[in-house]
Amino acid sequence: MGRIFLKPTVLIAIGGILLTAAYAGLGALQILVLNPMAAVPGLALDEIHTTLEAAGESLSPVPVVTFVGLGLLLAAGVWLYAAAASSASPRVVAVMVLLILAFGAPAYFAASFPAGMALADTFAISGGDHSGWSMLLYLTSSAAFVSVIVLPIVLALRSHRVTPSPRPLTGSLRDL
Repeated sequence: MGRIFLKPTVLIAIGGILLTAAYAGLGALQILVLNPMAAVPGLALDEIHTTLEAAGESLSPVPVVTFVGLGLLLAAGVWLYAAAASSASPRVVAVMVLLILAFGAPAYFAASFPAGMALADTFAISGGDHSGWSMLLYLTSSAAFVSVIVLPIVLALRSHRVTPSPRPLTGSLRDL
């Protein structure tokens, strides 16, 4: 039982859970705290919430919880697959983790859209990201997307390298 947790596939999946949790945590912090404070720099966060409520708007946590929960659920699913499937390949598990991170950007955008619109409608500003921390999320997703494409190619090229075969023995020992 203890060996199952030391399999490379399981270790990759655990790393995927940690990376997904960090990504989702930063995304939630960005949507609910960092972006509103950057969008309305003269107000404290509780003042922003009060002004939003007075305007009939809110920074609803439902899309954020969905964003975080879905990402962690997918990462946990990869871990379950890695732990349960004896034929699970480290390459496949790594690509699955990278895909979760790559699709984090569209998920973040969808989760942040309602909060951005609430800020835009209330404060007559752009609904886009005002805090630079979202760029880290987009760069991470972009790097993961490129890695999903490049990793299998690099691994395939590495596994198909031609290794020189030993010279066949022909003739007699005198020929040496």
